[in-house]
Amino acid sequence: MQYVNLGSLKFSRIVQGFFRTHAWGMDAKQLHEHMAACIDRGVTTFDTADVYGGGGRCEKAMGEALVGFNRDQYQLVTKAGICRDFVTQTNHYDTTYEYLTNSCKASAQRLGVDYIDLFLIHREDPMIDPHEAGRALLDLKKEGVIREFGVSNFDPFKYQAVDKATGGQLVTNQIEVNPCCFEHFNSGMIDYLTGEKIAPMVWSPLAGGKTFTSDEPQYVAARKAIEELAEKYNVLPGTIVYAWILNHPMNALPIVGSGKLERLDEAIAALDLKLDRIDWFKVYRASGQQIIR
Repeated sequence: MQYVNLGSLKFSRIVQGFFRTHAWGMDAKQLHEHMAACIDRGVTTFDTADVYGGGGRCEKAMGEALVGFNRDQYQLVTKAGICRDFVTQTNHYDTTYEYLTNSCKASAQRLGVDYIDLFLIHREDPMIDPHEAGRALLDLKKEGVIREFGVSNFDPFKYQAVDKATGGQLVTNQIEVNPCCFEHFNSGMIDYLTGEKIAPMVWSPLAGGKTFTSDEPQYVAARKAIEELAEKYNVLPGTIVYAWILNHPMNALPIVGSGKLERLDEAIAALDLKLDRIDWFKVYRASGQQIIR
């Protein structure tokens, strides 16, 4: 396994995501065994959020499953800022000082830990006050509730605003990147992070499975190119996608969202796969959304 420095901490290059934990159908014992299998593979970084599963359900399940592990065996990443009003069905964001600090401490309690390794602001709130949000992050770190902090899904302007407010202490931006999602290529976010040597975490690298299941034209076109390359390199198609992300100089940490260990192994296999540069561009342009001039 490769490891990447985010601030003062090391995180496994491949991350296990727990977004769908409530749908995996695992009890605490089974989830504990799954985590142990991840750790045995060197995948020691676990990603979650307060909103996953609804009402902190994912974090609570993880907390029950983490019992028995030494705290230095794994790194926890969680997020806050997305609010779900289940009465009015109105989603909104909250990045105020009180909300971020209270949510973070509640997450630590549900996870059953004394501290969270990496805490992220989950979405780019259009009402964010970077100074207030930054103060929350700094105070949480000062109190020892978190070790490092960053953001998720931020554009370059909001990223730089919060980074400036925290004295340049943001260690990552968790962003969506896959062969049919180029938002952060086109916004300049990836260029900025690469230039500053700030490694992003990447969510939905397989587009939630749509890369291999959707009948939408962009996915069909991307899938064709990916499958052709999988045959060329004698690997599974999923490994090609992970290699496409890992081969980029942004030094990304892709998050595997599946609870199936074989899917995790596909990502791990990509660590040793070097794509020819022209093949990287075949994937980049396959969906028809990106033009090579």
